[in-house]
Amino acid sequence: MYLALQQLVNGLTLGAVYGLIAIGYTMVYGIIGMINFAHGDVFMIAAFISIAAFTLLSVFGVSSVPLAIFCVLIVSILLTSAYGWAVERTAYRPLRGAPRLAPLISAIGMSIFLQNFVQLTQGARVKAISPVIPGGVRIPLGADSVFVSYSQMLIVIVTALLLAAFTWLITKTSFGRQQRACEQDLKMTSFLGCNVDRIISFTFMIGAGLAAVAGVMVTIYYGVVDFSIGFLVGIKAFTAAVLGGIGSLPGAVLGGLLIGLIESFWGTYFSAEYKDVATFAILILVLLVRPYGLLGRPEVEKV
Repeated sequence: MYLALQQLVNGLTLGAVYGLIAIGYTMVYGIIGMINFAHGDVFMIAAFISIAAFTLLSVFGVSSVPLAIFCVLIVSILLTSAYGWAVERTAYRPLRGAPRLAPLISAIGMSIFLQNFVQLTQGARVKAISPVIPGGVRIPLGADSVFVSYSQMLIVIVTALLLAAFTWLITKTSFGRQQRACEQDLKMTSFLGCNVDRIISFTFMIGAGLAAVAGVMVTIYYGVVDFSIGFLVGIKAFTAAVLGGIGSLPGAVLGGLLIGLIESFWGTYFSAEYKDVATFAILILVLLVRPYGLLGRPEVEKV
């Protein structure tokens, strides 16, 4: 019982990180119908930015943990959003009218470029920092106890707040209505006077900003990053978006939580080497029953 509850906590934490990144995937797909395969590497860049920012703050003697986290979040979001804007301008906008395969290949090329750029500029070695939020709470369970760290609490709370905020943004604001209009028909939306290019650029920047938050949370939780973390995490976050129903923000977070729980429990009770196999196998099984994901809606083509 103790072990199951501990892995539940660990799985929810890992799933919350996947969910944050998956929201960025699903927002971009919802507006232009393309997968931004450079999104995972934008998350990796955010993690490196947060490592550098935390190190600089410690050099300047900033000892307040809330202030340090706030400053790192602001810096990471601003810089990573600039990367998101650059990806859209260079890898997507010039190919918007091209066949669907062209921007897909361009996004993969951008992913390889960003990964190698960070490797060359930062080196291939792992970068580490001291624990930012040490300690936690022990919940007694008879002779054993479940440990919930403060960083795990922070990750889950931040994910829940951002999900609520962006659900409100998409459903209740003028920008959200313009996004949903672009999702239905880009050409008609432009005829109605909306600046489609600006909406798409902002969407990429918002997605990159969410990846930045995930990068900071991973840095706080694990304390180590390297140039290769973006690829696998990006693939799993994309899988989470598909599992939950790509185009659905709650579905993206739900998919992330499910994948985090699958990995956590599988690695504990079965062979940890096969946890990724289990994750993708369950994805296949779910899509055989619900091809549009758990919370997704089937696409209806108008004729």
